[in-house]
Amino acid sequence: MRESLIIRIHYATALAAVALVAVHVLVRVTQGFAESLEYESVVANYRFLPYAGLLEIILVLLSVHGFNGLRVILLELRQGRRYERAVTFACVAAAVAVIAYGSRTIILMNMGAA
Repeated sequence: MRESLIIRIHYATALAAVALVAVHVLVRVTQGFAESLEYESVVANYRFLPYAGLLEIILVLLSVHGFNGLRVILLELRQGRRYERAVTFACVAAAVAVIAYGSRTIILMNMGAA
């Protein structure tokens, strides 16, 4: 993939994440911060499908953005074709692992495994 496309994805995920995290924070603030951290409230959030979907989208956006940023930082430290491929593979694998584990948590909580 061309680096210019990767940077565009990085910028797009940043903008989308800012917007969706703002929605997430507004929901927390309107509910009352202390009340939003109570166990029953957290479980109810995961069981409400639109909000669980929002959390899933935020998880994907922040994972892609964060690991792409880490990849860029690591590529600035050292160059080389093999090194670039290894860093890219490691960052993609780590992002997939974080998304899979976070998705598992959201799905289990949504299904009532609390």
